[in-house]
Amino acid sequence: MSNSTETRTPWLDTAAVSPVIDEHVARLSTFLDALADGKVSHAELAEQEARVVSWMKKVEPQLSDPLHAEVTHLLCELTALNIMKTIHGMGPVPKTRFRG
Repeated sequence: MSNSTETRTPWLDTAAVSPVIDEHVARLSTFLDALADGKVSHAELAEQEARVVSWMKKVEPQLSDPLHAEVTHLLCELTALNIMKTIHGMGPVPKTRFRG
């Protein structure tokens, strides 16, 4: 996913109803390698964070201010969706107020 000459990777399914980013993640070698033993180590988490920071540093300067605002909102919404899916998959969670 790093070559600018690659075919555009779709973000939505063919009906444009559901995100398919998870499908792309499921083929991401660094993700598969990290999960190969069934757990994520502190080092693997740090490596993933470093990759995200590196991509942010590469992409962010290329965005106009309006597009930057939209992509920031998109990233926040996608992160919220992923957290919500994870929590939903865990079953009922005690009621609490998020204090992030």
